[in-house]
Amino acid sequence: MTTLLQDLGIGSATAIDVAALLLRVALGALFLAHAWLKIFVFRPAGAAGFFRSLGLPGALAYLTMAAEILGGLALIVGLWTSLVSILLIPVIAGAGWFAHRANGFWFNNQNGGWEYPAFWTLTLLVQALLGSGALALTAI
Repeated sequence: MTTLLQDLGIGSATAIDVAALLLRVALGALFLAHAWLKIFVFRPAGAAGFFRSLGLPGALAYLTMAAEILGGLALIVGLWTSLVSILLIPVIAGAGWFAHRANGFWFNNQNGGWEYPAFWTLTLLVQALLGSGALALTAI
């Protein structure tokens, strides 16, 4: 089986570059989707109110939306991928801790548990370690 995988290029430098690209674009798109949700569904004032209900400053919602938009776009185009991934970890880890921790582990629990934010945090760390991969504006 190992020979077959190697013949298919699995584990090659090219495959790793493509994997980093796929992960990078998926993460970027998810961050844009989360910003879209806050802006067009909950509305910025509603997101700020939710942050306040968690004991956080309402202004942090606006910073979070900016981080999600700018970080998402940077990941999609491959601009400073490792740095952006590391900088986005507190955003999603904070969501897991402040918004989802009390709801239990499973994300299908009412109001979502911390399973998904924890996985997303790990994928950002993996992206930071992999770097930009293929078709990136910068190589890191």
